[in-house]
Amino acid sequence: MILITAIIFERIARTIPLLKIKLKQADMKDQPEEFIKKTIISSLYMAAGLTVFLFLILVKFHAAKILFFVFPILFFILFFYLLKLPDVKIRRKEREINKEVVFAGRFLIIEIESGVPLYNALANLSRNYVVIGKYFREITDKVRMGTTMEDALNETVEVCPSRDFRRVLWQIINSLRTGSDIASSLEAILEQIAREQAIEIKRYGRKLNPLAMFYMIIAVILPSLGITMLIILSTFLNLELDIVFLVAIAFFLGFLQFMFLAVIRFSRPSIEL
Repeated sequence: MILITAIIFERIARTIPLLKIKLKQADMKDQPEEFIKKTIISSLYMAAGLTVFLFLILVKFHAAKILFFVFPILFFILFFYLLKLPDVKIRRKEREINKEVVFAGRFLIIEIESGVPLYNALANLSRNYVVIGKYFREITDKVRMGTTMEDALNETVEVCPSRDFRRVLWQIINSLRTGSDIASSLEAILEQIAREQAIEIKRYGRKLNPLAMFYMIIAVILPSLGITMLIILSTFLNLELDIVFLVAIAFFLGFLQFMFLAVIRFSRPSIEL
């Protein structure tokens, strides 16, 4: 039985492209089969918990029979939702790296132009930057263990989730291969990254105004006016607004405001000025 389930987990993992690389980029130590196993088990537990919660609610309305169809639906929704966990972590790490990439690159340029060898410059950088320094610390550790600098950089490129950081590493690799000046090559690519970040900030500013307007209309004005009109109409039409209905409206409005704030938050460019 254990062998059969292991084969099933392995086959499911094979159907998901780039899962192994995504787990490395998300800094998750699980193998693809282990991740699929944990995802399925977590989905089963969460779906069972939600089903029991819905049963306690629907049994009062004599509608508990629909839970026979709800459980598999909840399981598949939660399974595909939890499969996105590596992508969420990759996105979070990418934002954290992008906040430091320009400053770290300029620090590296200053070190190299001061005559510091590349290995020592990378070691100094790893001690001065928290997020991006972790990758440079891994590079220096691999070089100290006997790996060539070019191979260590290539291995870091494979697991780095940030496109901008990969461009910086590729520039260092190309400079090592061609023997060109690393500082001047890095300066050119960092200027390009800085310009792209400035464009991203302007794009975010143009997007923020309509988002704020929709938030005020949908999440603030319409709910307040709608609840007021609903209370007034209930007095004329003899509608009974029980506590369950009011709590459901409150949860819906809270969820709506949370979604708006999440959209605004994740739309913000990951840039430190």
